[in-house]
Amino acid sequence: MGLRVGVIGAGAWGTALAHLMTDKSDDVIIWAFEPEVAQDINQYHENKTYFSDIDLPKTLRATSELAECLADRDLVLSVVPSHAVRSVLGQAVSHLQSGIPIVSASKGIENDSLMTMSEVFEDVLPIVFHPMLAFLSGPSFAREVAARYPTAVSVGARFEKVAAAVQEMMSSSAFRVYTSTDVTGVELGGALKNVIAIASGAADGLGFGTNTIAALITRGLAEITRLAIKMGANPLTLAGLSGMGDLVLTCWGGLSRNRQVGQKLGQGMKMSEILADMRQVAEGVKTAKSVHHLTEREGIDMPIATMVYRMLYEDMPAQEAVISLMSRSLKKEIYS
Repeated sequence: MGLRVGVIGAGAWGTALAHLMTDKSDDVIIWAFEPEVAQDINQYHENKTYFSDIDLPKTLRATSELAECLADRDLVLSVVPSHAVRSVLGQAVSHLQSGIPIVSASKGIENDSLMTMSEVFEDVLPIVFHPMLAFLSGPSFAREVAARYPTAVSVGARFEKVAAAVQEMMSSSAFRVYTSTDVTGVELGGALKNVIAIASGAADGLGFGTNTIAALITRGLAEITRLAIKMGANPLTLAGLSGMGDLVLTCWGGLSRNRQVGQKLGQGMKMSEILADMRQVAEGVKTAKSVHHLTEREGIDMPIATMVYRMLYEDMPAQEAVISLMSRSLKKEIYS
């Protein structure tokens, strides 16, 4: 197997993708911010910090040096929390090779700049890297990918041939990759669904049933699609894997960290208490702030996202958020 793969980020998702890529390559190396994580992967073949009960292949190597991770690679996957992408890319840029696909698997929107991950990548990396950038999204819990449960995702790239190259490199009998040239739609679907998942979790924490979750998923998709179209996305993308697919997974699935945050909000916990208990990032917490400011900038009505923001950052009780949503003025279901 001649494919050489570098994975930046050894959280649960980065570890799962590195594990997955060992099916295609015997030369996969993963960069961990914490040296002890790299040591555990190399010595014990497990990520005790983020993925403690998953046995990793002995061929998977780990390092805490970006230069080692990125040297002589054919494919690079960037899998760090969205708020850390700018910083890590800035450190990695001098070690990256041009002419190879660089795939972002981070889902989020920067708080200060309101940039999507593709915009951050293009802001940090020299223009020579831009044509080979791609963005992975879709319904894919890390644990299930590591367990080789059949999974389908989408990869967006400006150029079809780049998306097709990533598709070929990453697809396997358990991981099916579809291509898209709608980078904006692929990214926004993957980022914004995390906000709706917090609302879904809050409904569960309040003891509501499946009617409520179905309403949040459906109306949440309408909100996501409105903003995505305003920002240049194809609405059909939001009906696909990186839109509806990822939204259903994150709103229903018990492994969703964003849903778990919402459940605790619904049970009456404060955000400071919830974050103190979390080791891993729930991207929707930071994305909710970005979305709140995007709705103001773009003039888009996103009532569910607004209530999530108020629960997270203004300590609005979840029950009060429900009352506010249900008592809004009546509207048509489909409107421009």
